[in-house]
Amino acid sequence: MITLNNNFLRLQKNYLFVDIAKRVEQYKKENPQASIIRLGIGDVTRPLAPAVIQALHAAVDEQAEAGTFRGYGPEQGYEFLRQAIVDNVFKPRGVEIDVDEVFINDGAKSDTGNFGDILGGCNTVLITDPVYPVYIDTNVMAGRAGTFGEGRWDRITYAPCTAENNFTPSLPTGEAPDMIYLCYPNNPTGTVLCREELQKWVDYALENGSLILYDAAYAAYIRHDDIPRSIYEIPGAKRCAVEFHSYSKTAGFTGLRCGFTVVPNEVCAMSAEGEMVQLNPLWNRRQCTKFNGTPYIVQRAAAAIYTPEGKRQVQDTIDYYMENARIMREALTERGLQVFGGEDAPYIWFRVPEGQTSWGYWEELLHKYNIVSTPGVGFGPSGEGYIRLTAFGSREDCVEAMRRLK
Repeated sequence: MITLNNNFLRLQKNYLFVDIAKRVEQYKKENPQASIIRLGIGDVTRPLAPAVIQALHAAVDEQAEAGTFRGYGPEQGYEFLRQAIVDNVFKPRGVEIDVDEVFINDGAKSDTGNFGDILGGCNTVLITDPVYPVYIDTNVMAGRAGTFGEGRWDRITYAPCTAENNFTPSLPTGEAPDMIYLCYPNNPTGTVLCREELQKWVDYALENGSLILYDAAYAAYIRHDDIPRSIYEIPGAKRCAVEFHSYSKTAGFTGLRCGFTVVPNEVCAMSAEGEMVQLNPLWNRRQCTKFNGTPYIVQRAAAAIYTPEGKRQVQDTIDYYMENARIMREALTERGLQVFGGEDAPYIWFRVPEGQTSWGYWEELLHKYNIVSTPGVGFGPSGEGYIRLTAFGSREDCVEAMRRLK
């Protein structure tokens, strides 16, 4: 008889955003006249940059001619895009990355979840709390999470990030975790780590033989020059960290699907025989076996954001969303709420009114104001008492939502 991977039965209910979508659809059925504003899921609303559209059209035309047609591409990604990433993302920050350390993917979500394929099932895990649900769920699937109870997994170390500690996670004091997930700018809190705090984590990982899985999907939204855009700006990070990037929010590729992962040649893990093994060739082997590569036309579109025109156009879109964030921050603050994020990230994180819960206030926002948000507790136990809003809506929707709340 065929058997299951029983770890999938340990997963808690639905994926958070699926659960929210079902609740909203039920409300719409019961209230068809409601004018709903969606500021919950982090999907973008602005059209793709003109340079991206032109690159897509040109790449499609290439596919129509025998001399320029392309079928299967390299699983690691085409060199024209990988080199553009090296030259435009890392070199301006003083970071030396080799082209063979860059792997093109179909979005950061996939690789943050898949990277555990090449890591041992007995590894212990640390996550900041609240946290993007994929980090936890994929480790549940791999059998690393243990047993769930009272809102927590007993084999996962939680590093709380709340207003009380200025959303800065503390280094663990007990047994050192093997895998450390950091996401900065942070989803969901919209907060950042300064250079000194990030150095502490790199030093800790080097001292304890841990691997940092660093999600930099929102790096393009950082406004302050003293905040690192990449963990590799921190000395020693290339020996202990893998970094994930996405074009979904940077360039509006939520529908096109593209991003990249950096696996430095220096970063290693120990085999069962006690030998130190490079992760880069193992990840390459994994990708060659289980991934057919991102489509050529999408990679051409991604490369277009590094042209002079593409850079200007993408920055205009980022500025648009960050103006949305400013509008929401000011409106919520005027309403007397305690507001965080929205300065170096496209997420607004705020405390619910006293005496309310995350889900309770989520219901109030939907039923009283017809605004869809995300309950903080859906991101982990330390998210209780908070709500997340995204700045990715249209300007009209953001302004109208804040008018309703005022």
